[in-house]
Amino acid sequence: MSVNSELIGREFPPTPPYLVGREKVREFARAVFADAPLHTDVDAARALGYADVVAPPTFAMVVQDLTLQQLLSEPDSGIELSRTIHAEQRFSYSKPIVAGDELTGRLKVTGIRMMAGNAMITSEAEITDADGAHVVTATSVLLVGSEENEDAA
Repeated sequence: MSVNSELIGREFPPTPPYLVGREKVREFARAVFADAPLHTDVDAARALGYADVVAPPTFAMVVQDLTLQQLLSEPDSGIELSRTIHAEQRFSYSKPIVAGDELTGRLKVTGIRMMAGNAMITSEAEITDADGAHVVTATSVLLVGSEENEDAA
């Protein structure tokens, strides 16, 4: 089964709210070697004008993953997880993510490009706070290999 081209333009329901925890931010910062004090020390973050510790920029992937799970579980997508890799990731922020934020993501498939029998699926997750204000747009490209390429390997 090939990737369903009718995915282009498909929007998914908002994810359940994700409450950003202080310890999750600290754990994520350690995992990605983000050692600036504002990621782990509340006092350092407050001295810079933030209410709590500030998540590293790639933390948005935690919420975006919830949206991508919706796409990957879509029965008519034609996406076979065993042939899929995460090829590209970009973030466009309006404001940083801070511990205590309650975030919701909403995914839209913005494009599918075919290359040598493989599909490159571009999606954008609009991530908003509890007031509905934009926090970050997370753009992701998934590369789905074709069944023919798998057979040749």
